[in-house]
Amino acid sequence: RERTLSNYTAPLKEINFVLNEVADISRVYNQARFAESNAELIASILEEGAKFASGVLGPLNTVGDLIGSKIVDKHVRETSGFAEAYQKFIEGGWTALPCDPEYGGMGLPESIGIAAMEMWSAANLSFALCPMLGQGAIEALQSHASDELRDMYLAKMVSGEWTGTMNLTESQAGSDLASISTKAVPDGDHYLLSGTKIFITWGDHQMTENIIHLVLARVEGAPEGVRGISLFVVPKFLVEESGELGPHNDVYALSVEHKIGIHGSPTCVMSYGENSAGAVGFLVGEENMGLSYMFTMMNHARLNVGVEGVALSDRAYQQAVSYASDRVQGKPPVANQDAGITKNAPIIYHPDVKRMLMLMRSLTEGSRALCYLTAVNFDLGHGGSDGGAKTALARAELLTPIAKAWSTEVSQEVTSLGVQVHGGMGYIEETGAAQLMRDARITTIYEGTTGIQANDFIGRKVLRDGATELAGLLVDVRSTLDSAKEHEALLTVASALESSIVELEQITEWLVMKGKKDPVLTSTAAFNYLMGAGTCITGWLLVKSAVISMKKVNEDPDFYTSKITTCRFFTAHVLPRSASYFAAVRSSGEADLMLPASAFLG
Repeated sequence: RERTLSNYTAPLKEINFVLNEVADISRVYNQARFAESNAELIASILEEGAKFASGVLGPLNTVGDLIGSKIVDKHVRETSGFAEAYQKFIEGGWTALPCDPEYGGMGLPESIGIAAMEMWSAANLSFALCPMLGQGAIEALQSHASDELRDMYLAKMVSGEWTGTMNLTESQAGSDLASISTKAVPDGDHYLLSGTKIFITWGDHQMTENIIHLVLARVEGAPEGVRGISLFVVPKFLVEESGELGPHNDVYALSVEHKIGIHGSPTCVMSYGENSAGAVGFLVGEENMGLSYMFTMMNHARLNVGVEGVALSDRAYQQAVSYASDRVQGKPPVANQDAGITKNAPIIYHPDVKRMLMLMRSLTEGSRALCYLTAVNFDLGHGGSDGGAKTALARAELLTPIAKAWSTEVSQEVTSLGVQVHGGMGYIEETGAAQLMRDARITTIYEGTTGIQANDFIGRKVLRDGATELAGLLVDVRSTLDSAKEHEALLTVASALESSIVELEQITEWLVMKGKKDPVLTSTAAFNYLMGAGTCITGWLLVKSAVISMKKVNEDPDFYTSKITTCRFFTAHVLPRSASYFAAVRSSGEADLMLPASAFLG
């Protein structure tokens, strides 16, 4: 039986609402570098991006899952149809969307690229991963490479003629990059790299004539640990001074991993210098600064992975609604709004199915608002060096680990619920619901696991400054609460959010007092603290959505009433989770709750 994964329809009205109203992207348009941007222009660009997502990428999603990619003589052959789709992608100028005009980019806000990436990821995550990694590589080179390297590589990468990758980890290292062993030996104006990298997304393919790898390696004699890591540009094909391609560099894909999901995205084991003294690489910036340079790329990638969680959640929600609207089964007990249903009806009328759909919807809308707000603050932060820019950048950095971790954790729940709505048919690959759950599973792992994000949030973003930046965010939350209290219909949600924020403040104060002295406590508490904080912050953004919707409800009653109802559902069904998370945080210091490591081993 053929797959019946429903067609993807980009939620453009919702995306524009979140960008313009909740994240308030108009603040970005006020910057000189974005002076030509406006809501109408951006809406038209996103509309075209939506057409590309549904018309070109969507039909290849199931193909990529079923067929995947394969390796032939150390060269990866991507899924049939992907190369043609990628050619249309670069012809449309989509790779250049948020890039610097100096290198052929359109110079649009990064938050617009984030919104477009959501649609492309929802339509076909395996495909979207390729340009997503390229954007991160572009940012890293532009921020840290020499003028010579920028001039050599950036224009082709911005145009999409060449793609980019990030080569970080190795089999013995995992997330501990201090343990990498790939070495780099100086050789004239370049270095010779030798070693093996694993988990390299789109590490090889035939869609473009060149691939530009950014590789972490250790120069001989470098300090031990992360302080001795350098970053190198290692092109698949060497580039002559004229810009023409030269010989194949000694970099090859040894194999393609067999994965749970994202089958259409080749995840490669890459070999450097296996057939020679080493693959030719060029130092980015200074020696031993590679990890800090790579974090430029990592922060970009982490927010994008959060958006992948949003995308898969939205696709799963759409798929579940479509199925529930068609699947007739049983006579449901109906509420007043569904009066008139007196016989067997589609399962969308059953209260428990509605509960699941509302949970999927509210988690998706909340995570979208969280990621878009983070992106807008990055745009504001990168737009200048004044106090406002610094404040916005600090806000974006505070939100990034939450946007990545919370959005991807809830995507596990949403995509699983999508399978549940389908019942037995969800467990069968025919409906396509299972693919979304499988594809989502990687998002909590790569670009830093949820545990890594949680430790970053609690350690670097909260304890390091005594929760000063978080306190500034909560000032904005309380301003929204004041606005919500002006509407009688929102008094209940305002009260619920206020209680959760008080709990967040109290548990944060407790952690600041105890955490710096007890690293075991903070590490044990980190996950629950991040999830609790993420639940509160997402609740704030949905309350903010409801406040805006109260003022606009007469303009589009169906849309804005739905926003208000979704907020009310979230504060009643999801926001109470924060209390459980914070209760778990308080118990994290109790040593007798943990078995010794030896006990797990029998």
